[in-house]
Amino acid sequence: MGKKQLAFYLNQQRCTGCFTCQIACKDKNDLPLGQLFRRVHEVADGGYTESGGAFRHNVYAYWISLSCNHCQEPLCVKNCPTGAMQKREEDGIVFVDQNRCIGCRYCTWSCPYGAPEYNPEKGKTGKCDFCQDLLERGEPPACVAACPMRALDFGTLEELAQKYGGVNQIKGLPDPGFTKPSLLITPHRDAIL
Repeated sequence: MGKKQLAFYLNQQRCTGCFTCQIACKDKNDLPLGQLFRRVHEVADGGYTESGGAFRHNVYAYWISLSCNHCQEPLCVKNCPTGAMQKREEDGIVFVDQNRCIGCRYCTWSCPYGAPEYNPEKGKTGKCDFCQDLLERGEPPACVAACPMRALDFGTLEELAQKYGGVNQIKGLPDPGFTKPSLLITPHRDAIL
């Protein structure tokens, strides 16, 4: 049996882009203006074409709710010169040891998902830690608990794959081969590659 790896799940077909998960994360972590550990991105594209005097559209929009993906091969951990960025053995959570962080920002430059965020007031980097304190109390991460559409879930990567299936590559996300993100998505019809 392999190691336990916690992961997030996103059902894009349910996500309405309401930003409740982003707000809940910001509130739970008491983040300053401009700093977000979970972001909701809108992806919109398409246009109109004329055919026989009629206009047809191929316009679409969908949202991606994204935080740290607690990657199986995190570049932020690999490139941290002080060992402040770490991956827990017992559950695969990637976190920042604030006592070791020197604010060099190598992690922010390394992450293809933009998860680590530099806080200029503290001179250190922070990021989603999967709400470790809530997990220890048997509660879900703040973002998952807050989602009114139940578009977010969490669990082990294996459990989520069995429960939902899903993919980790959609339009708008980097190649998962770089870091092996612990993220599964039921994609919006227009997000499928």
